[in-house]
Amino acid sequence: MIKLTSAAALAAGLSLPMCVPAHAAPSAHNGRWSVELVTESGLCSARYSYALTIREGQVQLTSAAAGARVNGHVGADGSVGLIVSNGTASGTGTGRLQAGSGAGTWKVSSLCSGHWTARRSDTRTAQAD
Repeated sequence: MIKLTSAAALAAGLSLPMCVPAHAAPSAHNGRWSVELVTESGLCSARYSYALTIREGQVQLTSAAAGARVNGHVGADGSVGLIVSNGTASGTGTGRLQAGSGAGTWKVSSLCSGHWTARRSDTRTAQAD
């Protein structure tokens, strides 16, 4: 069960709360991101780490999380919304990204929840329109 919850936790983990100008292009967040999820309550393991790629506002899982599926979007203002599933477990995440970092919260139904942080792991810098 913990393995299923870790994938669901990932979905929640890519929401980052920082400020980006509303006129920023979705591509401003393109690149590779390292995301760490910390469990604050529930049955999940204490920490999870994942690698994600953002391309034109779409979030893709790039770390080897067997069976996990990620469906997510990053808005031009950096707002993040994700759904992650693995088998029968699924979770959500919200938050905000800024130029090189971000933060948010995640939840896997009533099993567990916590917060996440992200850092850009490539050298590309965000650009505004």
